[in-house]
Formats: sequence, C-alpha cells, structure tokens
Amino acid sequence: MSRDLDLIIVGGGPAGLTAYIYAARARLKTLLIEKFSPGGQVLVTDFVENYPGFPEGISGAELMERFTAHARALGLEPLNEEVVSLTVEDELRLIHLADGKVLAAPAVIIATGATHRKLGVPGEEELTGKGVSYCATCDGPFFRDEVIAVVGGGNTAVQEALFLTRFVKKIYLIHRRDQLRATQILQERAFANSKIEFVWDSVVEEILGKEKVEGVRIKNCKTGEKSILEVGGVFIFIGIKPQTEWLTGVVALDERGFIITDSEMRTSVPGVFAAGDVRAKACRQIVTAAGDGATAAYSAETYLSERNRS
Repeated sequence: MSRDLDLIIVGGGPAGLTAYIYAARARLKTLLIEKFSPGGQVLVTDFVENYPGFPEGISGAELMERFTAHARALGLEPLNEEVVSLTVEDELRLIHLADGKVLAAPAVIIATGATHRKLGVPGEEELTGKGVSYCATCDGPFFRDEVIAVVGGGNTAVQEALFLTRFVKKIYLIHRRDQLRATQILQERAFANSKIEFVWDSVVEEILGKEKVEGVRIKNCKTGEKSILEVGGVFIFIGIKPQTEWLTGVVALDERGFIITDSEMRTSVPGVFAAGDVRAKACRQIVTAAGDGATAAYSAETYLSERNRS
C-alpha cells in the first residue's frame, strides 16, 4: 500500500486535469488515475465552440491535448488503471485498483465523469457496433450517404446531428417532446439544415435488424401511432449516467447516482471531493468541469492544511 501521497485524483477529463494543475501548483504530492487516455469524453467531441479563449472554436481532442500538456509540464504521470472501490481507514482514503493494489492518501478528488445513457429497448445491445452508436465523431464516417436516426433533443444530440450531416444523406432526429432542449444557436442551425427531418413527440420502441441496423420502430407519444423508419444507423444521445457504481454506500448520491457536494466540492465524506460531470449540478460543460476541478483542488489543499495543523 502506497502512503506517501497527499492527494489522489480519480479521472482524467477536464475536471481531473484541472484539479491536477492546481494541486501541483500547490505543491501537493498528487497522483492522477485514468483508466484510458487523459481527456475524457471531450476527446471524441468534434468541435467545441463555447470554451473561453477560442473564438474560432477548437476540436475536443486538441483542447484536451492542451489540458494534458499543461498538466504534464507540472509533472503529470498518469496511472492507467481501473479503480474499483473507495474505502476509509482512519485518516486515509484508500483507492482499490482492479489489479488488487491499494493506494492511500488523506484526500481524494473524484472526477470520473459520466457515460452515455442507453434507451434500453430491444435490439440496442445486440446491434451496438453494428449500426447503433453513441459517438458521432467515432462512427460518423462509416455511414457515408446513408439514412440514419439520431435520438435526443439536447445540445449533444443536435450538435452531433449537425456533425453527421457531413457524411450522411439524411437524418431523422427523433425527440420525445415537440421542441428541442438545445441552445438557440444550435436549434437555428439544425432547422436550417435540409438534411435533418424532425420526428416530434416520438420515442424509439425497438431497433430493427439482424446483422446490422435496418430500421427503428417508433411510437408517437400523443397519438399512440406506431411506425417504422428505415435507417442504416441509430445514434443515441439521451443524457448521461454518472460513473459512480463503485461509490455506492460510500458517499452520498442523488436519486440518479450523481455525487452530492456543497459549493466547495466537498462530499459527505471528509477528505473526499468531487468535480465535473460526476457531480450533482445543473450545468455540465467543459468550462464548469474545469471550474469544479480548480475548486476541488483548493478545497483539498485547505483540508490538508487544517488536518496538518490539528
């Protein structure tokens, strides 16, 4: 068991990387653990237009490369391992890894983010990777000149649909309400794009196909009418699910599984902080994740200072 750390950060997206930058500048002995590559879900975001300082926009991958380069300049050497649980032992918070190792520190910042929520309908699991996708940037080019469906009505769904129009012939954008939830500027772009046809007040009941996606069975929520749209792909953007399964019973979570914190990113467990999309909050953006990370690092530094004085 390693005990020579001040702080462990779990997660290497915008929140985790920012937390590392602030912790390193505070001269805390910090380890960042990331299962995959630093950058998080932003790595597969096609284009970021609302991050301050980039008026022309920047690709998600390039923005995260800059975050990572900044952290590396301050000594970042991420540990690429999977975290399976968190326990508390006296003054230490113990991070248990999938390989059986245990890391210990008096303070921990959880920045594990969230994953795409699934529809939970027949055909979704069976056809994932065979026409069902949750990442337009990853899979869009495979659907060149095809007719596809995009499910959702928020910022991500509309932004990804606009990206997909670069490749596909036509998009059915299926939304359960009669108006989009996306920001006005994205709505204007979507309504002006002739490749996007809106299917209002409708939900997907089944994804059809055997070896690959062949269509979707939809139901109108108001009339109950059912119909089939012939499509070669389905991109699903209906929200996110926090990666907190490993924290159940350890820190307080809300009814959707997001970590409950105060304004200083403190969780229900002293010495454990949370930042970014994993946290219960109203706005989930790159800039708010970075702000959370900075606040969490400051709070961790304050906690450690007070602990050392007592």
